[in-house]
Amino acid sequence: MRRAVCPGSFDPITNGHLDIIARASRLYDVVHVTVMINKAKQGMFTVDERIALIEEVTAEFGNVQVEAFHGLLVDFCKERDIPAIVKGLRAVSDFDYELQMAQMNNGLSGVETLFIPTSPTYSFLSSSLVKEVAQWGGDISHLVPPTVLDALNRKLGQR
Repeated sequence: MRRAVCPGSFDPITNGHLDIIARASRLYDVVHVTVMINKAKQGMFTVDERIALIEEVTAEFGNVQVEAFHGLLVDFCKERDIPAIVKGLRAVSDFDYELQMAQMNNGLSGVETLFIPTSPTYSFLSSSLVKEVAQWGGDISHLVPPTVLDALNRKLGQR
């Protein structure tokens, strides 16, 4: 069985993330979408909320499993016998950082990293930008799935 992991913070998941996950789901039998927990960062959404949103928007693929993990991504991969990490690249600046991570991960565990270029439609997109635009009342409806838009609007309404 061909397995890969798509890691990230997904706070929240965007159409750019979804594009990479969809493309990975066509290449692999099982795609593990892993919400990496960074206790030093305070997210807008709880880890459980992120998992629920990701599960909902990836349900149509049928081969995506979602869970959280705290620690080294290569440990997640080793524990689940996952030989590949799939990452989306938006720009050359992403490549510089991601190449270092890929080489470190491979050196630590032998896990390979595959880069998928982001669709030009989403090359500028990040969760941070989505949250910032949403907080200022900008239209982000074309940047996130409807479920995520609703969740963002509820969160921002609570503040």
